[in-house]
Amino acid sequence: MADLEMARIPAGSVQLHDARRRVRWDVALEPFEIGAFPVTQEQLGQAIGEPAPHPRRPAVEVSWLRAIRFCNAASEWEGFDPAYTFDGEDVTWHVDADGYRLPTEAEWEYACRAGSTGPHYGPLAEIAWTSADGVSTPQDVGLKLPNLNGLFDMLGNVWEWCWDLLDPARYDDYRVFRGGGFADDAWSVRAGTRRGGPPRARHDDVGFRVARGGFATVGAAQGWSARADRDRADGAEGPLPTGWTPRR
Repeated sequence: MADLEMARIPAGSVQLHDARRRVRWDVALEPFEIGAFPVTQEQLGQAIGEPAPHPRRPAVEVSWLRAIRFCNAASEWEGFDPAYTFDGEDVTWHVDADGYRLPTEAEWEYACRAGSTGPHYGPLAEIAWTSADGVSTPQDVGLKLPNLNGLFDMLGNVWEWCWDLLDPARYDDYRVFRGGGFADDAWSVRAGTRRGGPPRARHDDVGFRVARGGFATVGAAQGWSARADRDRADGAEGPLPTGWTPRR
């Protein structure tokens, strides 16, 4: 498998924002690693035995579940402890494992911002592929400028799956994706924008990048906890989306 180039991110903190619930909260983070680039077609293709017509473009049409399985495959390839186990389509993250995994959204936003406080870590035209570029597909990774953490394409080009649930009170098992894509305008391509989709969904503008880092905790790490997910799922307020039934 082609190397997964990683960047070391120091400890720090980030403030997250949920616009629907109108809440902000601060997250303290331990050091971790995150991919310098989104996972490419070449890397995914080598892992699952499929051709890569555009080797340096980000892998897209990748469901959250397939991204999770790629993380485990990459861990096994390199001799790390896999971060995830499966019970059907229910996934458990073993937070003490040293293998590849999806970043939490707190890790993703902290790594993306790289010390910046605005919506972008640099002039958008220089750092991100967006609708302003007039492209109709994802572009090869690394062609725009990186942020101060040495991370490329954190904004624009493709959205990126994270580990976290989006809003379990309203959207059940939807998972977060972050960063904006090649067809989005500047309003969507911001460090704080949150969107998401079902874990089996595949989109032509959603990919992922990997993270690494194990922690001496159980069921909680880097801004995420299983208990908080349960509490949020039980806190539905107001009308639910048409046709949706809570899973409980």
